Amino acid sequence: MFFQRKKTALPEAHEALPGRAGPIATAERHFLNKRPLAGPYPDGLQVAVFGLGCFWGAERKFWQMGEGVWITAVGYTAGFTPNPTYEEVCSGRTGHNEVVKVVFDPAVLPYESLLKTFWESHDPTQGMRQGNDVGTQYRSGIYLQDEAQRAVAERSRADYQQALQQRGYGPITTEIVDAPAFYDAEDYHQQYLAKNPAGYCGLGGTGVSCPIGVGVAAQ
Repeated sequence: MFFQRKKTALPEAHEALPGRAGPIATAERHFLNKRPLAGPYPDGLQVAVFGLGCFWGAERKFWQMGEGVWITAVGYTAGFTPNPTYEEVCSGRTGHNEVVKVVFDPAVLPYESLLKTFWESHDPTQGMRQGNDVGTQYRSGIYLQDEAQRAVAERSRADYQQALQQRGYGPITTEIVDAPAFYDAEDYHQQYLAKNPAGYCGLGGTGVSCPIGVGVAAQ
């Protein structure tokens, strides 16, 4: 994680690596709950995708939310290169972000709760970095599945911006865009900190509570 090339500008499409036609190999089941990562998922579940720095620690934040989370998985999105590898993403030449996919039951765990965990688990004002992790793959992002998610995400960004400004933080740099293609990361990245409990996690929040969802506790 520390030795990637320090790329802080997104490439143009013509500069991106070519990638490959088929998906790279990954895990079939979640390391903790053994559910299939690629589904099929039970009826009524929804998907959310977030980028908030190194995806090892980011994924743990969401599986630790417990009831209501069906599976979590890490991968790459919002770039140009089809089916990228970790090394390609870290080169800064794919445009992808390291992200977490959360499959959740909105009847048990509303999207607002996921957003609260998202905002409070990292510093969304840092641009193309998160702490000591520097590069375009560590940018803050919310990747939307539908217009309902857009409305809630944009409102939460505005509310959290106000809260951050009151504590002296600058503008939020989080991108909020329609979800592009999601490419699963390699097997060893999936639930990495469950397999390696003493492994690296570079995430650190601002300590500022996000005012979203009445009665939703901070994670």
